[in-house]
Amino acid sequence: MTAPIKIEKTPEVADALAEGRPVVALESTIITHGMPWPGNRDMALEVEATIRAGGAVPATIAVIDGHLHAGLDEGTITQLAQAKDVMKLSRADFAYALAEGRTGATTVAATMMAARLAGISVFATGGIGGVHQGASESFDISADLDELGRTPVIVVSAGAKAILDIPKTIEALETRGVPVVAYGQDAMPAFWSRDSGLRAPLRLDDAAAIARFETTRRALGGHGGMLIANPVPLEDEIPASEMNRHIAAALATARAKGIEGKAVTPFLLSEILDLTDGKSLKTNIALVLNNARLAARIATALASEGA
Repeated sequence: MTAPIKIEKTPEVADALAEGRPVVALESTIITHGMPWPGNRDMALEVEATIRAGGAVPATIAVIDGHLHAGLDEGTITQLAQAKDVMKLSRADFAYALAEGRTGATTVAATMMAARLAGISVFATGGIGGVHQGASESFDISADLDELGRTPVIVVSAGAKAILDIPKTIEALETRGVPVVAYGQDAMPAFWSRDSGLRAPLRLDDAAAIARFETTRRALGGHGGMLIANPVPLEDEIPASEMNRHIAAALATARAKGIEGKAVTPFLLSEILDLTDGKSLKTNIALVLNNARLAARIATALASEGA
């Protein structure tokens, strides 16, 4: 019989879970692959502080030397932020890193898996992966979509990353039975921009309504995840009309250089950072903090219902 995966939790996370208090999972690729040192550490600590200020406990997920962690102390976050050759883990290689004693940062898919194992129902991130531009030729579709279809965790993001084919990503989520809920507006946000030009399938305006929706889904049984598309604050957004030009230019450069697979997203984000003179990174940080605030409210609302 296979032994269950041991999860190393900080005392803060362990106590909160044992007492039924709200906990919010956080991914770790945003630390290792999102931005350079020391901004990556500072942002990670600020996101955790934002969740605590919202009345919940942050649980940053990572695999360190083959051990799965749900919650990292400040020293471990600092070490991870400076680590080299950290694996970027999704469903396909999550178990490999555990079995081989590797260190890996979790993507949306792997963070959802770990959150489910740890008993955490809410996860805050920047943006999910999805159907890439030109996927009909490359078959480049993120494992995040299948994970949302199978793993019952609420994912709070600013929508799908704007570099993706957002209409096809929404269609793929619908096919997998994943509710896509825009928070506080009818339009589907597009990561750096509040309005993708598409209408969101569903809309809810407060955390209590999201918690009520989730508990109803649980009563029906057999559900996967839920995507909450939380628009970036108005004062921090880059309008879609501006971003679309930059994305088109970055995609053209990626094709010209033959960038493929897991390298596509970090390459495009780096190109867009240059094209926007750094503005995209500031907006990215703002939307992650905004998602952390909402996730804390949702986790609190779920805890109040005993869910």
